[in-house]
Amino acid sequence: MESVNKLTAISLAVAAALPMMASADVMITEYVEGSSNNKAIELYNSGDTAIDLAGYKLVRYKDGATTALDMVALDGQSIKSKSTKVILNTTGAITLPQGVDSYSGSLSFNGGDAVALLKDDAIVDIIGDVPTPVGWGLDVTLKRKLDSLIANTVFNAAQWEQLPKDTFSGLGSLDTPVEPETPVFSCTGAKIVPIYQVQGAGESSPYIADGTFESEAEVTVRGVVTARGESLFKGFYLQEVKGDNSPYTSDGVFVLLGEAVPAEIQPGVEVCVQGKVKEYFGLTQIDIKNDKKFEVGAKGNVPAPVPFYVADGETLAQALERYEGMNVVLDAGSDLKISRTFSFDYAGKRNNMLVSYQAPLMKPTQLYPALSAEATALVKSNLENQLFIESDYKPADGEIPYFPDFNVETGYIRVGDQLTNLQGVIGYSYGAYRLVATNQITAGDFIRGDDRTDAPSVATKGDFIRGDDRTDAPSVATKGDIRVASFNVLNFFNDVDGGNTNPSGSNRGALTLEEMVLQRTKIVSAITAMNADIVGLMEIANNGFGEKSAIKDLVDALNDKQTPENAYSFVEIADADKYDGQYFGSDAITVGMLYRGGKVTLAGAAQAIKTPEQHASAGSVTRTKDDKAEINPGNDAYQRHSLAQAFKIHNESLTVVVNHLKSKGSGCLEDWINFEDSVDPVDQQGKCNAFRVSAAKVLGETLKDVKGDLLVIGDMNAYGMEDPIRVLTDFDASKSDRDIMTASWTTLDGKVFERQGSKIEKGYGLINLNTKAHGVGTYSYSYNGELGNLDHALANASLANRLVDIEDWHINSVESNLFEYGKKFSGKLAKSENAFSASDHDPVIVALSYPAPVVTPTPTPKPKNDGGALGYLGLALLSLFGLQRRRR
Repeated sequence: MESVNKLTAISLAVAAALPMMASADVMITEYVEGSSNNKAIELYNSGDTAIDLAGYKLVRYKDGATTALDMVALDGQSIKSKSTKVILNTTGAITLPQGVDSYSGSLSFNGGDAVALLKDDAIVDIIGDVPTPVGWGLDVTLKRKLDSLIANTVFNAAQWEQLPKDTFSGLGSLDTPVEPETPVFSCTGAKIVPIYQVQGAGESSPYIADGTFESEAEVTVRGVVTARGESLFKGFYLQEVKGDNSPYTSDGVFVLLGEAVPAEIQPGVEVCVQGKVKEYFGLTQIDIKNDKKFEVGAKGNVPAPVPFYVADGETLAQALERYEGMNVVLDAGSDLKISRTFSFDYAGKRNNMLVSYQAPLMKPTQLYPALSAEATALVKSNLENQLFIESDYKPADGEIPYFPDFNVETGYIRVGDQLTNLQGVIGYSYGAYRLVATNQITAGDFIRGDDRTDAPSVATKGDFIRGDDRTDAPSVATKGDIRVASFNVLNFFNDVDGGNTNPSGSNRGALTLEEMVLQRTKIVSAITAMNADIVGLMEIANNGFGEKSAIKDLVDALNDKQTPENAYSFVEIADADKYDGQYFGSDAITVGMLYRGGKVTLAGAAQAIKTPEQHASAGSVTRTKDDKAEINPGNDAYQRHSLAQAFKIHNESLTVVVNHLKSKGSGCLEDWINFEDSVDPVDQQGKCNAFRVSAAKVLGETLKDVKGDLLVIGDMNAYGMEDPIRVLTDFDASKSDRDIMTASWTTLDGKVFERQGSKIEKGYGLINLNTKAHGVGTYSYSYNGELGNLDHALANASLANRLVDIEDWHINSVESNLFEYGKKFSGKLAKSENAFSASDHDPVIVALSYPAPVVTPTPTPKPKNDGGALGYLGLALLSLFGLQRRRR
């Protein structure tokens, strides 16, 4: 139990603010926080007369709270002089000796809750500090010492002695209870079952019958401890020293204790255990948590870790099953690549890292149309190709327990790196295999991977070529005559520096001036290195175009790093298009566009392309499940407007359109109708897909008659083969196995757009430049360990013919988000002003050919020559005259 001898300043302040009783005869003398609902509080009357308990009650301060919650009112009860009364939890299973005065009520405290006795809402006595430290009082019995029978309004830990969990024998008596003698378990004479026999060669132990989750009888196994589980898995790992030398069976197993592992059970110690074999959500284990049947033997050496490998023809999951519970090491032959850097795992509710076999995972709908056989197969394949790298305990923010030299300059981790020399034990939880690291590694243990792949299909071994993949500038930065970039700048807000606010008044970005300056510096570093002449921005604060706007702030900082001829300006929409006279739409964030006036020239005013909204009033739509009809609660969805600007380049026309379509994590009417409002849609395209299709339709119709070159860029919140991108490019309903539909109940510019969703028959013919240049296997974003392109460059045919190169500059998607500007979850981790982790999206840079026109010189006419001597003399004089002029 945590030490609580010293009250913090806040504890004293809270105690001082609470009503107190100067002294009292009734006090708390025992606190029991036992298994399950076994909770009890013993009260003692030290006075010479019986006391009526009217007005008395027991309260708790839950999980560090400073405000009490009522538990049991004691009105109608009394307590005799020099006697005890035991208050029990109604649903507990504590049996008291005959004659003990007791009363049952709703005792609902747990470890981490202080408990107080109140009289007329004033504290009489208390056990535990307020606020209470995490884990205080968990799984213990606390009994007041006989020389400390004085009620206290502030907890004094020195007055209490701690007894083991589930010690009930002293309840109702002030005498110190005698701990029950527990017979010593011994494996002597027991039949020892080899661990590999318990594990078997299948996914489940052969000792567990089909349809059940535990063995009928207990088994006894003996092995050497390879690791202790203190937090993630509470128990320890046993392994056979020799094993059966079979690659099909594991020689290790997890032993579940369910509580802190005894100090004598250490790696290298031989331990014999007896318990039932259980399959706990996919993890084979020996369960000894109730009877604690184990016998500790001699101390020896930890079995050497076994090199992990995936055999030909098997999946990573199948290989991991063969090693479940064993001590392994990842070497070069393991061929495991980082698929998600160390960050928060929403399923496991903790920070960890994800690796996959041979190559990082690709988003199925980046490569194949939604619900196609290929996409469905890749969903399954990706689930079978995941290993989470865990630490047993939760580390401090910004720290990786197994990689202490984690840093932004030399100790970084990138998606695509190969992980080697990490040792650990293989477990399984939350539907996935997990390696719990038992050693530490260095930067030299990561084999760096080349992050550029031209693979047109699923990434395979060899797509990530070993080598240093971090580049200070994209290779495309010096290619072509001009470059156009798309860059999501991850909520660049400047209102912490006195900047203007947006229509919602909310700040989605930096929380401090220091964070904002760092974010701006990193964005400037990235844009400067891109050397793009036109830059489309997404997620910039929608706070106007004036001196205190975010876009002006960014441009000023950017121009400090440019030569005068490369200075940037920003595109401003017409006043008539501004919301409330100053904003671009009503969202907190918007799109923007920068350009170099020395390289391109504005051709006319910017155009705001309004996108659909969705409004279905409450009760207007129904859905049916199990023959029960439900009406919708009301559905409203909005999208950010797009920005179009035409430019002149050597008398050629280029129109650039910047977009940021509806996010995948939102909620739209179609998600509610499909009962997917609280789960991920089965088609793998995220929420609001039909709504994004509606926006794609509006864009396609608006831009279909644009004259000259057209380039549509931005964060479309749709992967490469998802419906919105297919609608804008080459979709053909006659060749598709499934329909693509727009959203229902949509309006456009305040007028009804589509009451019912419509079927898209034909795409708008734009060309995906990334696919044209590199195939579909490209990426600019990483989510949940899968890579794909949310950021696109789509062109009409004339612009596509100008393509020199296109590059997703991988400075963000494959980097750790702990290096981003925010410090909330990165602790003391040092940041850098370089371009890496400037955002969570990679910039997409397009190099285009716009050669300067070739000027043909006008020939100088020759003087006429009549053939005579005077003619020749005249030519000579003219030549001499010209020579003299040149000499001057």
